[in-house]
Amino acid sequence: MSSVSLPAADRTVTHLVLGEPAKLDVRATPPTSRAVYAASHVVADPLRASAENASDQIDWEATLRLRRDLWSLGLGVAESMDTAQRGMGLDWSAAKELAVRTVADAKSVGGRVVVGVGTDQLESERPSLAEIRDAYIEQIDAIESSGGDVVMMASRHLARAAEGPDDYRTVYDAVLSAARRPVILHWLGTVFDPALDGYWGAEDPSVAMDTVVEIIAAHGDNVRGIKVSLLDQSLEIALRLRMPAGVRVFTGDDYNYVDLIAGDGTHSSDALLGAFAAIGPFASAAFARLDADDLHGFKTVLGPTESLSRLIFASPTQYYKVGVAWLAYLTGKQNHFRMIGGFETGRSLLHLADLVRAADAIGLFPDPDLTADRASAYFAVHGVN
Repeated sequence: MSSVSLPAADRTVTHLVLGEPAKLDVRATPPTSRAVYAASHVVADPLRASAENASDQIDWEATLRLRRDLWSLGLGVAESMDTAQRGMGLDWSAAKELAVRTVADAKSVGGRVVVGVGTDQLESERPSLAEIRDAYIEQIDAIESSGGDVVMMASRHLARAAEGPDDYRTVYDAVLSAARRPVILHWLGTVFDPALDGYWGAEDPSVAMDTVVEIIAAHGDNVRGIKVSLLDQSLEIALRLRMPAGVRVFTGDDYNYVDLIAGDGTHSSDALLGAFAAIGPFASAAFARLDADDLHGFKTVLGPTESLSRLIFASPTQYYKVGVAWLAYLTGKQNHFRMIGGFETGRSLLHLADLVRAADAIGLFPDPDLTADRASAYFAVHGVN
């Protein structure tokens, strides 16, 4: 039996015997019942990862292996988004290179991919609306020219510069009109990024929704859908009811994704989730059930993962990437636990220990011996004996 020594809040050490891995019927073909994307993280070069400039800190081959693993499970990849530390270690130059590499790799294996675009190449803290518009268009053109489809991420620059809903309409109207392929919009809440407070020109999300719906209705042919990352189940359901025909709502709710994806029999959400990067095999097996109209089986497979996901995304939520990378290390998907920009220091040893317990409870670890060796060694070098 594989045992790991874990720190506890009372400063004692507990010993956890890891259980058997879950038996999951995964498949390599994409789901047919929903559009599904996992937002994947980037793997750092452990010899270069530090708090210095992060542009040369990526291990490209290890990063692409993560994407190939998701494609092998039938899941699409959402690239260069916040899970990849976009704006938190990954700048536009590195994000563009990552996107171009991933789009090319996807073509070689038939994988699905969408790419986040933003305005993070701007140097001014408070650029004009025209500069923000042009920055979005520049990034969209770069990704579309490489053959990729885009997710138009919320802009910190626009959140600072906009004086009300009309400014958002002005920028989004121009950018969506310039896009050559249908775009997925992104509504990212302040729980993920406090700098986006008041996005769409209103503090109250239910008021902001009016602006969102107006923009989408005006550009229905150029909007594939919207990813909603507000961790507010009722608001996402309300937004679904207001979408024009053919426009999808992609849930980014890493707390309540099971019921939102399952739907109410009439409306349901598609998926674009950071959580699926950590629980890929469970997602693959669950959507195989859903494709077979086995809603109970879908919930039975995916339901137990929500407790782990809620822990990964616990406040301060922007550090959820640490949990995704930690679990990738413990499941053997990467060979170290370092992150670009030294981001792994955003979570405590106690939190990492809790993730081991929660992941083991659902049978996430395919090789318990490997997990026990890696976790025990990591905690030991930090004084947990």
